[in-house]
Amino acid sequence: MKKIKLLITIAILGTFSIASSAYVESYFEITKNLDIFSSVYREINVGYVEETNPGKLVKAGIDAMLASLDPYTNYIPESDIEDYRFMTTHEYGGVGAMIGKRGEHVMITEPYKDAPADKAGLKAGDIIIEVDGESAEGKTTSQLSDMLRGQRGTTITVKVKREATNEVIERTVTREKIKIDDVPYSGMLREGVGYISLRGFTETASKDVRKAFEELREEGMEELILDLRGNGGGLLRESVNIVNFFVEKGENVVEVKGKVKEHYRMNKALYEPLDKDIPLVVLIDEGSASASEIVSGSLQDLDRAVVIGHNSFGKGLVQNTTDLSYNSMLKMTIAKYYTPSGRCIQRIDYGGARDEYGRAKEIPDSLLTEYKTRNSRIVKDGAGIMPDLIVDDEEYSGLLAILINEHIIFDFATRYYFDHDSITEPEEFKLSDEEYRDFVDYTMTQDFEYKTESGETLKELEEVMKEDDFWEDVKEEYMALKQKLIRNKRDDLLKFKPEISLMLENEIAGRYYYSTGRIRAFLNYDPEIEKAVEVLNNKSTYDSVLNGTCAYCQLKKG
Repeated sequence: MKKIKLLITIAILGTFSIASSAYVESYFEITKNLDIFSSVYREINVGYVEETNPGKLVKAGIDAMLASLDPYTNYIPESDIEDYRFMTTHEYGGVGAMIGKRGEHVMITEPYKDAPADKAGLKAGDIIIEVDGESAEGKTTSQLSDMLRGQRGTTITVKVKREATNEVIERTVTREKIKIDDVPYSGMLREGVGYISLRGFTETASKDVRKAFEELREEGMEELILDLRGNGGGLLRESVNIVNFFVEKGENVVEVKGKVKEHYRMNKALYEPLDKDIPLVVLIDEGSASASEIVSGSLQDLDRAVVIGHNSFGKGLVQNTTDLSYNSMLKMTIAKYYTPSGRCIQRIDYGGARDEYGRAKEIPDSLLTEYKTRNSRIVKDGAGIMPDLIVDDEEYSGLLAILINEHIIFDFATRYYFDHDSITEPEEFKLSDEEYRDFVDYTMTQDFEYKTESGETLKELEEVMKEDDFWEDVKEEYMALKQKLIRNKRDDLLKFKPEISLMLENEIAGRYYYSTGRIRAFLNYDPEIEKAVEVLNNKSTYDSVLNGTCAYCQLKKG
């Protein structure tokens, strides 16, 4: 018996010794490298040939260290704290307007409805000349944004040039608290079909969704489309709350697991649902990430919603913030999250081998693991959320891209706004044939280069033939073909009228009805909305998707 006790004691001491040794070795490595870093830092500050900025040097070192981990682990100095808070709350003090760079100038691209800039009469297309007497010339968008933001109740004077009316306008604007809505629009699409657009997961997201849901239910909603396209995520607890609206109390929603056991958490539905039976479609795309993927992935795993759109971004990492000295913060990845089936949808393996340029790589298909939804449909980890139904993207002409990139559609919409007091509701607004001809005439006066893919390919072929000394043999035939491929701008403006009109009407609707108007104007032409309504209106189709018997769906029963 004494021998057994002695052996156990030796074993325990041996384990403790190994653990202690590992701890001492780790502590020594940390101490050694901190000493090396401080020595290098001291020598550079003392002896470098040029004057150095100590703060910038340290921040560059910290940023480079964190960049070797993942793009979501960041050091946030005191000067950037307000920007971080805006990311998590969508609140700031300012005038309430989107701005963008146009050549050498910064212009207002869209004032928020009823925000100070809107109340002061500032409009989309106004070029900012001065802010409080300080010239805006040469300023970046970021610099102008900092000048426009400030404490609530303070005033600033903004001078703008309005090219559409050839005016210079000066306005005194009183800053207010600006809150960008998580739910920019909700409404009834068809009889019985409600729609909620959710663009963020700040601390008010679930409250806003609840409010929209209850209002739609009062209007007769019997089916719901929840639009998470372009939603880059936010607070995890808000995503859990939103899933909770549609699943039983006590249901597992998302599991969080990290290296430190204190970071473990099984997030459950804590409350009674708003409606656990309402037919539900969730829309996602490549811009749906993080909290959006928790909502869509959890509802998919629980076979509670049909997911439609495109494969999502694939962010399965959880961050937490820690306060540091001097009012700075560290935002650090502390865990991964797992949807109810057990899968983690993180696409990039930041802890694995990197490519020759030091970039983290996607998890290869061969290493993806299969999991099962509640109805035994097969889902996979490591690749974002694969929708049940994929809707092909609309293909648009190169001409439309040019009209957008050269701001021709934007500028015509601005001119249209100042020439027309009002328009019909966004869903009903259409340009007349005469108005579209005005747009064509306006576009023909603009100086822009119109390149086509076939024309660019032909140009490359010409260069190759000249290099191969083959040019003189085919020159005559080549020039004849080139002449045939030369596209007339006016002809193509008429040929592609349907798609150009759609974008133009959307831009004009935004002038009168702000961001809500843009959403409303496009809903009737949105192929993913059409597919969602089609699925909701056919119960057998809806059920076949969720039970895994749908022949053309991405997810099948295993």
